[in-house]
Amino acid sequence: MFLLGLAAAVVASVLFNVGVALQALDAREAPQHEGMHLSLLARLVRRRRWLLGFALGGLGFPLEVLAFADAPFEVVQPALAAGLVLLLVLGARMLGERVGSFELVGVIAIIGGMALVAWGAPNHSEAHRSAIVVTAVVGTLAVLTFVPFALRGGRFDGAAVAILGSAIGFAAGNIATKLMSDDFNGDHIQSAIIWIVIAAGTGIAAILSEMTALQRAKATTVVPVSFAVQTFLPIILEPLFLRERWATADYYGIPLVLGMVLLFIGMLTVSRTRAVTQLVAAGEGGT
Repeated sequence: MFLLGLAAAVVASVLFNVGVALQALDAREAPQHEGMHLSLLARLVRRRRWLLGFALGGLGFPLEVLAFADAPFEVVQPALAAGLVLLLVLGARMLGERVGSFELVGVIAIIGGMALVAWGAPNHSEAHRSAIVVTAVVGTLAVLTFVPFALRGGRFDGAAVAILGSAIGFAAGNIATKLMSDDFNGDHIQSAIIWIVIAAGTGIAAILSEMTALQRAKATTVVPVSFAVQTFLPIILEPLFLRERWATADYYGIPLVLGMVLLFIGMLTVSRTRAVTQLVAAGEGGT
């Protein structure tokens, strides 16, 4: 079952990244002024290519649920990074983006960092913490997901904020999906339905933020940085919503710390490509 869950995570990652590449093509053709507005999604849902990308992501969702059900959370999260390498190829071939050594080294560092985190993570536990604590964690992430919308049209309304909002939204959705999977397995149907609603709400906001970011920066920058944050954040927060102890981390926590450092370096490396100029300019110009 573990191998089945791991394979499901890898296939889901491939579907997610191919879908994002297709969606990026249409997002770039949409008017810039529609960024962070529902009118952007209204426009995109009328595009067949964008809908195909969305459908591929939709096909990946049940595989992600299967992965969370059959493999540990801290193993599934890094496995979902497998498609980033494919994204580099698609970025060069489909999107006409220049993929240089910085992008390649950065993505490899991100994948390697997540592998180390998975290896050195604390002993896994499926038991949830109290409802109040779990709700507080997911609720805080859900609120942060909508911060880019509050900043819309202001000085800080840029690509960097959109990427961060998207990453936090997807992180909230991943945690809600994990909790939903556990509750379904435990026959807690009502709780599972609540997590589905939360995952859907944060997911829609995250998609809109992501499409806005893809209007303003390269997909080979947006997706790896967003993915690193949305993967790193749930792993860091995991002891808050699952009963795990960091003291049980393998090898005194050294692989875990090295993995986190490598994740940060990879994210920084990808961000320091030529696209970082676009991120800064978008933030200053309030596009």
